Amino acid sequence: MTSTPNGNGGPLDGAVVAVAGAAGPAGQAALLSLAERGATVVAADADAERLAEAVDRARFAHGGAAVTGDTVDLLDLEATREWATRTEKEHGRVDGLVHLVGGWRGSAAFAETDLSHWDLLEKLLVRTVQHTSLAFEGALRRSGNGRYVLISAAGATRPTAGNAAYSAAKAAAEAWTLALADAFRKAGKGSDSGPPAAAAILVVKALVNDAMRAERPNAKFAGFTDVGELAEAIAGVWDKPAEEVNGHRLWLTPQP
Repeated sequence: MTSTPNGNGGPLDGAVVAVAGAAGPAGQAALLSLAERGATVVAADADAERLAEAVDRARFAHGGAAVTGDTVDLLDLEATREWATRTEKEHGRVDGLVHLVGGWRGSAAFAETDLSHWDLLEKLLVRTVQHTSLAFEGALRRSGNGRYVLISAAGATRPTAGNAAYSAAKAAAEAWTLALADAFRKAGKGSDSGPPAAAAILVVKALVNDAMRAERPNAKFAGFTDVGELAEAIAGVWDKPAEEVNGHRLWLTPQP
């Protein structure tokens, strides 16, 4: 298992964690948190320039941190499988896949829903989950303590009229992830140690970061989760046994 100088002896010390959608604000925060806990982090994004900046920032923040970047088209199943295979081959294991690929489209009213929004969101929020889960499932099982972490939204449970496409896509991604959790549960059936891996869903209302606050200094962002808080919650998924998080929605906002 690869180790870094920043390890603290916790469950992520020396773990290998892949982060999909790593170039955005939430991805950048996740890279920092995982690296700080001693993980070897393999970041992926379709935007090569932003990805390089995110990787450099994480390395600079944690001197000697093992953070690398791969430009991957997660809408291409074979490319995603190649990323998973290459990551396991290079590092000897994969202990986590954090899915942070996002996107949002909405409308003023249900009747004004533009179905082109669904076409886009189905690709970003559902298809990428399908591809990363199919690509990494085997490696996460082989890890013995793997985690697949999906970031979802409260709207998947309680959709609003103007967010029909977004909420439906998030709900589909959750259902797919729960099916992965069932696969992990069945793989551990009859074992005293429980499932070999876990698939968990972290639920937020919405995310906020420092740049958003600077752009809208008078906004309250009520109920929003800071990306730093989300990053800590992501890392915390490894703090609990697999059976305690597998197939569960972990709420970072009040449950509807």
